[in-house]
Amino acid sequence: MIVRIMGEGQVELDDSHLAELDKLDDELQAELDGGDEPGFRRTLLALLDAVHRLGAPLPDAALEPSDLILPEREATIEEVRALLTEDGLIPGV
Repeated sequence: MIVRIMGEGQVELDDSHLAELDKLDDELQAELDGGDEPGFRRTLLALLDAVHRLGAPLPDAALEPSDLILPEREATIEEVRALLTEDGLIPGV
């Protein structure tokens, strides 16, 4: 799976890691629903860091179709809400 993090590029990630990312996505959704700004910020950064830790960055010159697009690190709650689907940011596994 190819994951694009806005403003950071693309990462190739094995589908076997989706369950771990989905847990963080569920936490993020709960913090968004509760308006927990510090929790939202912490979990968004943890989610993006996990993608980098678990995946392999693609070269900047590579432009592969992205299977998943995640917000940039500085995204606001409102910007992340605009990216959400009924499954959150990560498709259900």
